[in-house]
Amino acid sequence: MNILLIEDEPKVAVFIKKGLETLQHSVTVAYDGQDGYHTAMQHDFDIVILDRLLPSLSGIDVCRKIKHIKKGLPIIMLTALGSVPDKVQGFESGADDYLPKPFHFDELIARIQALHRRGNVTSPSAVYQVADLEMDCYNRSVTRNGKDISLTVKEYALLEVLMINKNRVLSRTYLAETVWGINFNRGTNLIDVYVNYLRSKVDKGFGDPLIHTVVGVGYVMKDK
Repeated sequence: MNILLIEDEPKVAVFIKKGLETLQHSVTVAYDGQDGYHTAMQHDFDIVILDRLLPSLSGIDVCRKIKHIKKGLPIIMLTALGSVPDKVQGFESGADDYLPKPFHFDELIARIQALHRRGNVTSPSAVYQVADLEMDCYNRSVTRNGKDISLTVKEYALLEVLMINKNRVLSRTYLAETVWGINFNRGTNLIDVYVNYLRSKVDKGFGDPLIHTVVGVGYVMKDK
């Protein structure tokens, strides 16, 4: 894979770069946010590994700017900021995965592989429908009863999993592994937070709710 690493700590950057190159990946390193953003725009990459605390432009801003232009480019945030609000902010900015420092290199590799697999199995022309809710994967658009619904990257990914598996109860563990990657910290309420975000956009004001809680198990999307 062709990987862009945006990391301002030279020792961390060298460690990650050497490890990835040992596995036959090609790695380009940028040491500040502005340079990282421009590099992402000027070249084609399979994935971006992005620190949050960067000089010139924060990782959050870099993520937003990249995703505004290259929506399909996967981004893993790799940062010392690991609280639930930090993760939510990262995902809201468009990150596809979030790995707090300190981290195990094997876990970083697993996250990269998981994101790459998910990208390969996505059907860009698929259209999913549950009741009057429709998702067009080619245009990455979501509508309910003809009304456009604006979603963040993670909200979209979560909704896609729920719609693909309509009428099937999905555990929080399954959602964590499918949407956020393996080894997700199940001790947080991040999944519940994002389900509530989705409900406020997909169900609120539309009459019959489509997303339902199964107490003690997880969530299910049902046709009305």
